[in-house]
Amino acid sequence: MTTLPRPTTELSADEARRIALRAQGLLGAPDRRAGVRGVLRHLGAVQLDTISVLARSHELIPYARLGAVGRRTVEEAYWKQGDRPAHTFEYWSHAACILPVEEWPHFAFRRRAYRARPHWNHELPDGVYDQVVKQLRVEGPLTATELGGAKRTSEWWDWSGTKVAVERALMYGEVVCVERRGWKRVYDLAERAVPASLLAEEPTDEECLRRLVGLAGRALGVGTRADIADYHRLKGEQVDAVIADSGLVPVAVAGWSKPAWADPEALASPPRGRHRTTLLSPFDSLVWERARTERIFGFTHRLEAYVPKPKRVHGYFAMPVLAGGRLVGRVDPAREGRTLVAKQVTLDGRTAVPQVAQALVEAAGWVDCTDVRVERVDAPELREPLTAELARLLA
Repeated sequence: MTTLPRPTTELSADEARRIALRAQGLLGAPDRRAGVRGVLRHLGAVQLDTISVLARSHELIPYARLGAVGRRTVEEAYWKQGDRPAHTFEYWSHAACILPVEEWPHFAFRRRAYRARPHWNHELPDGVYDQVVKQLRVEGPLTATELGGAKRTSEWWDWSGTKVAVERALMYGEVVCVERRGWKRVYDLAERAVPASLLAEEPTDEECLRRLVGLAGRALGVGTRADIADYHRLKGEQVDAVIADSGLVPVAVAGWSKPAWADPEALASPPRGRHRTTLLSPFDSLVWERARTERIFGFTHRLEAYVPKPKRVHGYFAMPVLAGGRLVGRVDPAREGRTLVAKQVTLDGRTAVPQVAQALVEAAGWVDCTDVRVERVDAPELREPLTAELARLLA
């Protein structure tokens, strides 16, 4: 059994919460000069998802930290532009994520694991892999459809041999997704998309894990073993093997039943500054790990998009509302023309009314809506105060 080092620093639960918020770029002045790419480098990963209500999740992440950054600006920051070197790559991290291109070498351990994988859910027909790589070399970048078809039938799971091959090549690192076009991946050869100096690096598994554990700790500010492992979906034993050499330091947090580690820079100065008031994507890295969200914020967060409608409690795409460093409610949004519709609103008491109203009005402005309509408030007595506050802010 591993003996854990004795923590030299003790943190209150409130200090840990503020450290986490600052580490996630949601406390203090945002670095506007670094922009969207700065947010990505700071977080280390931005999750992608197919759902688009107000906007797609990868757009909502920089919005929550920078405010009304242009949506075109977001796309241009993420994806490869023409012949210029890539700033990012898409790969499997916490889930399908946009990652800073400088971290390409540190996912070598995962690429090697995929190459050694003994079984796959989809069969790969003979010769198709080499055919896809050859076609990309001659014609790329291309979508799976342009390569010969993404599916054999209309069923989402029924991939064509071409799609199986190009996704396998993506996992192996021979192919990179250089952009999303109509939400389809656009594939190109890694040798063209990734800077040669990075492509040539091949760190050991231990070096990869040490880097990713350190990055996760810095992005979290402070976290338990499970928090750190979850950030890039590592195994607990992988974290255990490298955490002593990751640069993180052991701390004790009041009320946390598990040992924790912190970024020493996060401990060097007290977190101060302006709190963001904003709607958060359900896929925001602040709330990725459900147990952590409950532990830090006392807030139970669950995406209900895949829950049958009659069983949903807070709505299809309920977005947590962050204000004053707390999670003060939820909004399940939709859009009708230039009206942002709050289909369902959950408020943490009357004091949350002006905060939720502000978050709704700011989000509406960002997506070019001129009005906000509230359909349902879980606490009916708060509906009138909320609509009155919205009317005041929109006047």
